Amino acid sequence: MDSLPLDALVIGEALVDIVNRADASSVHAGGSPANVALGLARLGMNVALLTDLGRDENGMLVKSHLETSGVTVLKSSFSDRATSRAVATIAADGSASYDFDVRWSPALDDVPRGATVTHTGSIAVFLAPGGERVRRHLAVSTSREITVDPNIRPALLGSVAESRDIFEETVALATAVKLSDEDARWLYPALSPDEVLVRLRALGPRLAVMTLGRGGSKLLAESASVSIPSPLVNVVDTIGAGDSYMASLISSLVAQPAGAITQERVTSIGNLAARAAAITVSRAGADLPTSHELAASVRLGV
Repeated sequence: MDSLPLDALVIGEALVDIVNRADASSVHAGGSPANVALGLARLGMNVALLTDLGRDENGMLVKSHLETSGVTVLKSSFSDRATSRAVATIAADGSASYDFDVRWSPALDDVPRGATVTHTGSIAVFLAPGGERVRRHLAVSTSREITVDPNIRPALLGSVAESRDIFEETVALATAVKLSDEDARWLYPALSPDEVLVRLRALGPRLAVMTLGRGGSKLLAESASVSIPSPLVNVVDTIGAGDSYMASLISSLVAQPAGAITQERVTSIGNLAARAAAITVSRAGADLPTSHELAASVRLGV
């Protein structure tokens, strides 16, 4: 770690994505929390990632990829076990389906304190034995903001009821939660998007957000309810879109003092996050935008 104050601590999986397209295959560093950490670093934040990597070739690939963008991968993230893998198959419309070979058993004994925001999500919340350790850490966290994104992967989870209980236990510890409409349909099949957001807000977070793909996003705070359209872009693939949205949302929360989230502020948060996601889907893989790219998008209105 460098001597700068720690803006963000991200706790969650990092792995290699093997991406299969109709005409080629490639290997990339991935994992939703790792992508969020990378996105935060590219947006100018001082970020540390606590994950679960092997000291193998794949683990070193992930480490190098993250550190190139300024993420500090904590030393306690490494063990002699193999690095996890996800295989993504890209359909003709750019959507991605996944198969996983993953583990999650992080060492949370020596986590740095004092981060303005702690973010977690995806399998880090649900998968044993690490999920329970993460929730215990969140319960005693001193971070001003705690953010959660479930990034549901049904193949890696237990029953819907069990997963929903774990998710809601985690949300109750958070100040902001973001999920996709696909996450919501799996966790709450009988509820509308608006009903899901009301339910999540009632658990305690100041802000609840749902992304709706091409349908934009919805944001709900105590005194604000906003619908944000998605910018019109040519979609290459959707890998990392939700992580880009999450990173921008976190950056916006950290940039302003804690307190009431007004309608104007929610609108600003949602519009900027939508632009971040749009940049990512317009290029291949989880290539999240830098602060300069995001500022240019705002300036040019694209």
